[in-house]
Amino acid sequence: MEVDNGTTAWLLSAASMVLLMLPGLALFYGGMNRARGILNMMMMSFGSLALVGVLWVLYGYSVAFGASQNGIIGDPTQFAGFKGVLAETAVTAGLPDTVFAGFQAGFAVITVALISGAIADRAKFSAWMVFVGAWATLVYFPVAHWVFAFQGFDDAAGAYTAGGWIGFDLATIDLAGGTAVHINAGAAALALALVLGRRKGFGAEPMRPNNLPLVMLGAGILFFGWFGFNVASTLGVGFNSGYIWINTFVATCAAMLGWLVVERLRDGKSTSLGAASGAIAGLVAITPGCGAVTPVGAIFIGLISGVVCAFAVGLKYKLKYDDSLDVVGIHLVGGLLGTILIAFFASDAAVYYGQNGLFYGGGGDLFFKQIVGAIAVMAYSFVIAFIIGFIIDKTMGFRISEEDELEGIDFTEHAENAYELTGRAGGSFTSSRPTTTSEVSS
Repeated sequence: MEVDNGTTAWLLSAASMVLLMLPGLALFYGGMNRARGILNMMMMSFGSLALVGVLWVLYGYSVAFGASQNGIIGDPTQFAGFKGVLAETAVTAGLPDTVFAGFQAGFAVITVALISGAIADRAKFSAWMVFVGAWATLVYFPVAHWVFAFQGFDDAAGAYTAGGWIGFDLATIDLAGGTAVHINAGAAALALALVLGRRKGFGAEPMRPNNLPLVMLGAGILFFGWFGFNVASTLGVGFNSGYIWINTFVATCAAMLGWLVVERLRDGKSTSLGAASGAIAGLVAITPGCGAVTPVGAIFIGLISGVVCAFAVGLKYKLKYDDSLDVVGIHLVGGLLGTILIAFFASDAAVYYGQNGLFYGGGGDLFFKQIVGAIAVMAYSFVIAFIIGFIIDKTMGFRISEEDELEGIDFTEHAENAYELTGRAGGSFTSSRPTTTSEVSS
């Protein structure tokens, strides 16, 4: 098939936008964390990028998008090492397979990195990297197949003929990853928070963000990248692109307003952290349904998610689990809301899916599909993540020592500090780089 140059150029640009979300997430999480753990927090994101990127080429892409094995998993050998992906004939619907693989690589990387925010300040970096490899292999790659794999494109019919059980067989609506990305990561985050336990002083001492400008900068970068995340998930450029962009934009705006109003009414002040968190909640919630609802529907989804997630982040104090940076409250809760609310706000005016939800005269069939897809991913991710985390904890140990936690995880795990405002005595690390004029001259 002939390559569509316009679509290819757009998908390459969108893939780069999605990849930019990784450093955006690192800034967002790093700024939210305490000063003594900012580097470790950012390193967990970049570590995910490094390992998942390699695994994606070796076998991850094949597991996610190889020939479907009963809708559960792709053939892990079909594209191993990108075998066959580089062929000139590897073109589907005008898009080279290499470009699609690169675009989806960004989804894999960011999903794994999202989990890290729940276990800030207390996880061994080596243990985290083991978890990354295991969870990506056992959970993300198969779940991506469940949700995103559509195969056997029939040129005459203009449709796919096979795929994963959630996206193709069940036909749950999830354009860009409400289930595969956000519910998936949020459920795993909850599991790890339970395995590792609470930080020292959790609930008894303030654990404030160290740099709110970084939080807002990270949120802004994520907002920008999300347009590539959502709009390009149609794998084309056309009429649908415009309203998916608008839906992504306006849901985020509405969610920010919802979160800020909750803060104002509850606490008397609206905060920059609330604005950034509300934006992310709206982006999470609109991700699955951005091609299924009208802009008015997107406003309602964003507003509901902003309000509900603003309250949901406080559940950790009532239920006594330490979700350090609110991954559960924003990504799991926001992902569930966004996925399920499609069943109410879907409209056939949004022609990409062309289905009506309950508020537009639709039946309960779509509601059933959305619930099943959401619960299946949530349950699978939570159980497997808990098992992986438990095994790591009982073998190599997942959590740093209490002494190291009090000392500061940046220094004890990486021999670095984010802010070198004063000299620091002790420690096993000394830089080999000259730092003064006398050292240079000597």
